[in-house]
Amino acid sequence: MAQPSLLLLPFLLAAASGNTPPIFNTTIEYVSEDLLIGEVAFVLKATDLDGDTLSYSISGADAFYFNVNQSTGVVTLRNLLDRESQARLTLTVTVSDGVNDATSRRLTVIVEDRNDNAPVFKGLPYETSVPENMMAGSIIYTISATDADTGNAAKVSYSILEVIPDNAKNFWLFYILPNGSVVLNGSLDYATNTFYQLKILAQDGGGPLYGVTVFQNSTTYFSITVIDLPNLNPRFLNEPYSGSVSENSPLGVSVLTVTATDRDTGVNDEIFYSITNASVPFAINTTTGIITVSGWLDREQLPSEEMLLEVLAREKNPDIHGSVANATTMVTIMVVDVNDNKPEFYQCSLPSCNFTKSQNNFTGSIIEHSSSKVPVSNLSIVARDPDKGINSTFELYLQGSSASAFSVSPTTIVGTGEVQILVQNPSEVDYEISHVMVVQLIANDTGNPANCCSVATVTVNLIDTNDHFPEFPQSVYVLSVMENSPAGTIIAPNITAYDPDSGAYGQITYQLLPDTILATFTVNATSGAVLVSPGALLDRETRSIYYANIQAKDGGDMMNTALLEIYVLDENDNAPIVTGSYFISVEEGQNVSMEVKAIDNDEPNTPNSELGFRILPGLFSDNFTINETTGQMHSKGPLDREALDDKDGQLVVTVEVYDHGVPPLSTQVNVTITVADINDNTPVFLEQSYEFSIFESSGRRCAGRLWDKGWHRVSARWALSVRLSADSFVGTVVATDADKTEINFRISFWLQSGSGSSNFLIRSHQLGTGNYSGQLSVDPDTTMDYDTLQQKSFYLTAVAENTATDIARNASVLVVVHVLDVNDEPPSIVPTSQTVTVKENGTQQGLVYTVSASDPDTNHSLVIEELQVTCLNDSKSVGDVCWDWFVLLPNGSLLVNSSEIDFEQCDTVKLTLRAEDLYTEKGDRYSKNGTLTINIEDINDNAPVFLPISETFVVVPEVSTVGLQVATVRATDVDSGLGGEITFSIFKVVFMEENGNNRTLENLFKVVTTVEQKIYMGSIQVASNLDSSLKGQYKVTVNAQDRTAPHNTAQTVLTIFTVDQSYCIRLQFSVPVEEVQSKLEDIKATLTIATKATVYVVAISNPDNSRAARAQVKSVMDAYFVYSNGTALDINQLSQLIQSDPQVLLKLVDMGLAIIGSGEVTETNKETQLIGIIAGLAAFLVLFILIMTLVLVLTTRSYKRKLNAMKALKVATTLSPTVAQQGAGIPGTNQYNAEGANPMLNLPMDLSHDLGFHEDTSSLASINSLDENKVDSPKDNNPKAKLHKSHPMDPTEDKVLVAALDAKEPTKMAYINNTFSTTDL
Repeated sequence: MAQPSLLLLPFLLAAASGNTPPIFNTTIEYVSEDLLIGEVAFVLKATDLDGDTLSYSISGADAFYFNVNQSTGVVTLRNLLDRESQARLTLTVTVSDGVNDATSRRLTVIVEDRNDNAPVFKGLPYETSVPENMMAGSIIYTISATDADTGNAAKVSYSILEVIPDNAKNFWLFYILPNGSVVLNGSLDYATNTFYQLKILAQDGGGPLYGVTVFQNSTTYFSITVIDLPNLNPRFLNEPYSGSVSENSPLGVSVLTVTATDRDTGVNDEIFYSITNASVPFAINTTTGIITVSGWLDREQLPSEEMLLEVLAREKNPDIHGSVANATTMVTIMVVDVNDNKPEFYQCSLPSCNFTKSQNNFTGSIIEHSSSKVPVSNLSIVARDPDKGINSTFELYLQGSSASAFSVSPTTIVGTGEVQILVQNPSEVDYEISHVMVVQLIANDTGNPANCCSVATVTVNLIDTNDHFPEFPQSVYVLSVMENSPAGTIIAPNITAYDPDSGAYGQITYQLLPDTILATFTVNATSGAVLVSPGALLDRETRSIYYANIQAKDGGDMMNTALLEIYVLDENDNAPIVTGSYFISVEEGQNVSMEVKAIDNDEPNTPNSELGFRILPGLFSDNFTINETTGQMHSKGPLDREALDDKDGQLVVTVEVYDHGVPPLSTQVNVTITVADINDNTPVFLEQSYEFSIFESSGRRCAGRLWDKGWHRVSARWALSVRLSADSFVGTVVATDADKTEINFRISFWLQSGSGSSNFLIRSHQLGTGNYSGQLSVDPDTTMDYDTLQQKSFYLTAVAENTATDIARNASVLVVVHVLDVNDEPPSIVPTSQTVTVKENGTQQGLVYTVSASDPDTNHSLVIEELQVTCLNDSKSVGDVCWDWFVLLPNGSLLVNSSEIDFEQCDTVKLTLRAEDLYTEKGDRYSKNGTLTINIEDINDNAPVFLPISETFVVVPEVSTVGLQVATVRATDVDSGLGGEITFSIFKVVFMEENGNNRTLENLFKVVTTVEQKIYMGSIQVASNLDSSLKGQYKVTVNAQDRTAPHNTAQTVLTIFTVDQSYCIRLQFSVPVEEVQSKLEDIKATLTIATKATVYVVAISNPDNSRAARAQVKSVMDAYFVYSNGTALDINQLSQLIQSDPQVLLKLVDMGLAIIGSGEVTETNKETQLIGIIAGLAAFLVLFILIMTLVLVLTTRSYKRKLNAMKALKVATTLSPTVAQQGAGIPGTNQYNAEGANPMLNLPMDLSHDLGFHEDTSSLASINSLDENKVDSPKDNNPKAKLHKSHPMDPTEDKVLVAALDAKEPTKMAYINNTFSTTDL
């Protein structure tokens, strides 16, 4: 390893020539893009070993953005930066110490992102059309916006700011999902709104800008056009419709047009019209809606001159429901009259004329010599012209031989009118001249000359005068009628008189006189029939005979009369009348005998007044009998007072008195009998036996049971509510006496002597009528001690006695009294600690548990009380969040009281409980405290939540083997169990190329899920080989899902930057592959120190044999140098960074590094070497002669030069290789690093040459000025042009380590010059 190290000495000694130039220490600077003009971007720092004053400058195309202070190196911003336009700037920075030539280096400036960009909407404008029947929940459109920033500042969220038209309903009609999908949240109606405009807000996730966190947003409008669907019926325009048409119009005449439109204006379907009326003289055009005459129109024949048509409009196509959309409207058509009818005559009277048939002959009559203007009677003439208005006006006049005797009225009629023939000349109307007169009645329509007139013949019969009286055949008429006959009953069918006069004078009318009789009877004025008047009340018992005169009068008021005698016949219309009242009093045990009396006002000695008696069915009807004829009533046996429920001892028997008329009438009467009480009953106990319980040392009654005489329990447990004393009362026995008076039913109680009877007392109390209680109590002087009593039960005999008579009546009953223990033991919660499990979120309702408790006392009543509620989460108190989750009822029932039970807030609820015995009379009534632990059972109600990601993920495809982790995600789920366990999966992978294109890829990555301290980590690993030629970044959507149904999911998107193969750098080593592999970690560590980048080694392999032979390279290593922000170093930047750190450079050389890049050092062939040697010898000879000639002159000067050379050599040994290479010349060598520094060839120095790390000594540069020397290959004599050239992007271009000193200069080939050898000595 000594040999490669020695090969670096020419470089280390290059600085021995004197003052050294300054060098830069950095190659990359970072500047935030929100830097303001004039603010400091960074500071240029260069190191000068000589301490010279340095001057800085910058150049290059990107120098446009900066100013530099020449003295301090402080770089300030001259023009604003924009990372999105240019994320990386390249400057040529130059420093000069005023002594040496200026040193330049390429400086990369990375522009750091700031949140200075608002989201930008893509694909504008946003507009769409949706059908109005779109279902709620449907996605209408997807909005997409991108943000040119990075990180959270590039994450875009969406919201709806405004909905136009603006109202509360419309604002909630839409909502937008996180992915930009606009979703319909209600129903659309084209008739309400045909268009909506949504103001969409896109906002980024926020990021730093000018030192504060800002959120950028953009707004745009999204237009939604509602597509109309056929869901509405058509609508008629300009309603109502009315028109007119003249009668007799020809067929096809247009009357009016109806118009309907489709209310679905966006559909505007074709409309068809039709008339729904049947048999109308009109038709409608199905498409235009024009209504025309389709039948003969005769206004006079129509039911009405105003006709109503129902027009139906229907759409051509079915609506969305498959039905025919239609609408109707009413059209009014007025048929206009035409004067096409002549007047006609009709025999009728207004307004009852039907005008169905006209008539031309009429007959009337009039009394001879009637006065002028008297109308002819019995004429019913109506003249009518069916036309309308002025068309119906006509004139009337008379013609004929008798026309002068009469006139017509009226002379003019409009439409319809009654016509009268009047006497005009009374002297011509003479019965003796002519019995009949005839005239012609003319009706003339002057407006219709073609059909003007109608003629009617009127025959007038003359009437003679009156000269005879009417005469009756009898002077007296005897008539009869039943009483109560209804109005209109005929008494006499016809009583008539005779009058020989003719005509009206021979017509007789009848009338009853006087007028007062008309209230009862009336007569038919024409037939003479006598009838009962309306409202007349014929009652025989009030009036039995009526007298009246009947008058006959002819048409000339001549009259005569006859007498009427009218008898009223009897009818059974009066019910019997009971006389007297019937109230009887008897003692019980006696019989009853009495008579019921009654009368009847109907006609005596007839069935209507003959009476009968009977007892009606009732409560006591079977106890009595009655004589049907005489009304004598008797009891069937002695009466019993106790059989009567009435408190006064009364019984009532109903007797009916009836007549024998048809139909028979009856009257009812109550016979009331009062039965007096006697003492004839013995007391009776209500129960066969009594059983009571009392507590020790107490007279307080507990409960009772009933026993029969055979000592069998016959009833359930019962309690008595009356007590004598709270300390002595035992119980109550009850007895009754059936007697009804107090003296007879009074009861007293006493106890028969027996075992234990002396310990008790009994007192009588009245409960009600014949109902007494015996209240049993403990003798105050007696103590009932349960522990000392030998008998715990006492068997007593209670006697109920009645002493109302000399012979006492009594009854007895068995009474058993039990002595009970006192409740003096406390209750207890069993067990003390109880547990129940309840699911969260109200999935369980109602009763979930019952707390159990017990009490050793025989009589107890326990209630459970809640003392304290403790809310715990993971065994730690969480305050009062659970206090209202549950309700504990007194019976121990635990009820769920809330639907907001949340396991994540509180997983355990502890209730501190105690039981209370409400019946405790001595001692502690409370139990010891118990605990009910309610474990809240978790349900899967929370989705996983991704934790924030701060790191940047980078992948180098060429070194990313299957299974390599390239990114990580972390998530948590607050649920427990399977609901809190998370499984990660890859949902989608999209590769975003640098040109903006996106590609969806599959199966590139996989995710492995692990968990640590309840945090689930997803390791994103390579699943298949990645394409190293792709340039851009992967957008990996990771899905997190819990493991129990219903599954909850969450997603996050990772950005993984890819480093393509153009950043792969080849390093060539002069040591074998095995040695490089053994030192790989040291090599990577050293490279990392120099670059601050992560080193990814692709491969270590043997080089190409032909090239290795020439370059003496024994192994090559391909590697990437990547930073955490996704950027990578190219070969130029790597060379600069290694060259800037001499210690790193020396260490790498020591580990065998020979060449950076794919370049090689080429040896010259032997012919070239021979020519070089000859040329060198020739040059040496010339120099030797020249030196010998001048030796005497220059001896002193030569001696000084030797001294200077020795000093320079000494200085060179103390300088680093980097510093040694900065001077114009390296003392003691033939190596130069400045243009024109080689005095022999006058060629520019090219630093891209082999470092001389070869084992072949013939190709090594000597450190002695007399040895062979390397010179540069002359290729480009314009150093300025070289300075401004771009470095080739081809990674295979030859480069060497020293080429890093000028990253802009192309790689050049180097060769060994064996001909020339110079020395400074």
